Amino acid sequence: MSAIVTPNDCQSPAGDTAGAPTRRAFGPNHRWKVLGIGVAANAGFSATFSGIPATAVAMRQGYRLDNASLGLALGLLGLGVALSELPWGVLTDRWGDRRVLLTGLGATAAWLLIMALLVVPTKTAIPGVALLSASLLVAGLLGGSVNGSSGRAIMGWFAEGERGFAMSIRQTAVPLGGGLGALVLPSLALALGFTAVFGLLAAVSALAACFAWRWLHEPPVEGGGHATAATSGPAPLRNIEVWRISTAIGLLCFPQVAVLTFASVFLHDFAGMGTWVTSASLAAVQTGAMVMRVWSGRFTDRHGNRRPFLRVCSLWLLVTGAAGIPALMPLLPLTVVVAGISVSAWHGVAYTELATLAGAGHVGTALSLANSFVFIGFCLVPIAIPWLLLVFAWPGVWLAAAICAALAWPIFLRPA
Repeated sequence: MSAIVTPNDCQSPAGDTAGAPTRRAFGPNHRWKVLGIGVAANAGFSATFSGIPATAVAMRQGYRLDNASLGLALGLLGLGVALSELPWGVLTDRWGDRRVLLTGLGATAAWLLIMALLVVPTKTAIPGVALLSASLLVAGLLGGSVNGSSGRAIMGWFAEGERGFAMSIRQTAVPLGGGLGALVLPSLALALGFTAVFGLLAAVSALAACFAWRWLHEPPVEGGGHATAATSGPAPLRNIEVWRISTAIGLLCFPQVAVLTFASVFLHDFAGMGTWVTSASLAAVQTGAMVMRVWSGRFTDRHGNRRPFLRVCSLWLLVTGAAGIPALMPLLPLTVVVAGISVSAWHGVAYTELATLAGAGHVGTALSLANSFVFIGFCLVPIAIPWLLLVFAWPGVWLAAAICAALAWPIFLRPA
């Protein structure tokens, strides 16, 4: 069931602004275009924050980094998103989805283009770790605009019986973009260098911005409001349940970040796997995660069991995280794939639960609060892994990931 009430397809008059949604007429299928924009925007940025870590081996070689410096550079990419998510989310609730998404995607594309021109190794100069880290930090700060704004748009255009499915489809954009990035960017970095890597990512963000400019608008509901759940209850930053679910989402992302950021290094250094094996393994992780996210969204929409499903996911992550301790060398790529899919399957369900809990006028803020915790993980995990390696080796890394899942499980016990 759609939240759209007007019969015609989108016919936006020239010069119309995002602040006048009642001037536009939308057909009942326009919500799928909005969903497509959310997928494109998230896939574009996912190709950046998941694809760049997939080039870790080439980056370590090209920029002449040790593991600690590599972890710092990749961690600051996540820190940038973590720092900017909440401000972008608050702006989304005040300014609307369209303005924030266009601003963020356009600025991200411009910055990645600057990186392609100025922050790449050449025959005469190699950028230092400080410049590379600062550049990735800025990329994260700008890219933090994508998550909350696209999520708020989808929650507004879809009714309650479809939101879990729609948000899960949007969340497939993360493994979709990450999988394509993992499959393409490492080989591109080795063949053409990081100018091609950053240039391609800039083009993808610019294309997503074009889609948003053409089709993303506020849903035209009676009286102007945003077509989500009721806005009763406290604001998200004063709602303890919003903080609890956001914290659990962040904890469950720690194992995922470990796989996304250092699985290529693990397979290369520990198992001696080549570029094609590591790229194919990470691409398989993202493909499997896409399938599982769509299934989980439809499943929980039909059964109304988001909290129980998330509790089961927490237990499953605990088991697979502990099982990630390498035992049989030939099975290591398969182990990485299974563990990676397990730590990536629950996102759409968790974000739908959080957005529904927050209410209509607070979706952008609530989703961005959760993503702040997520990208704290993207910052801390790559920095922590080299030190865990130094003290406990790879078994300690995967065991630490399992412990994070164990901490998240009790948070989902209380019913919504």
